Amino acid sequence: MSQVAKKAGYQESAETQIHRIRITLTSRNVKNLEKVCSDLILRAKDKQLRVKGPVRMPTKHLAITTRKTPNGEGSKTWDRFEMKIHKRLVDLYSPSEI
Repeated sequence: MSQVAKKAGYQESAETQIHRIRITLTSRNVKNLEKVCSDLILRAKDKQLRVKGPVRMPTKHLAITTRKTPNGEGSKTWDRFEMKIHKRLVDLYSPSEI
């Protein structure tokens, strides 16, 4: 049988361990993203969890410029397409019993 050696002066703590849960939400639609964030925070507060956030991260702008015509004929006209990606961080702090 094996025995575990304990350090001198080591005391076991009866405290509950706090878990940090980080939720990252991304979306192209800001209204839907804010709605999900508010629902998440509301439900977490109903469970008596500590909440930090939502932290608004920088928006990514993805842009693609393409020619309108598939062949090389005609005037050179261009289309510019853009997609914005919004990101939010929410931190939840939960005791280990939950």
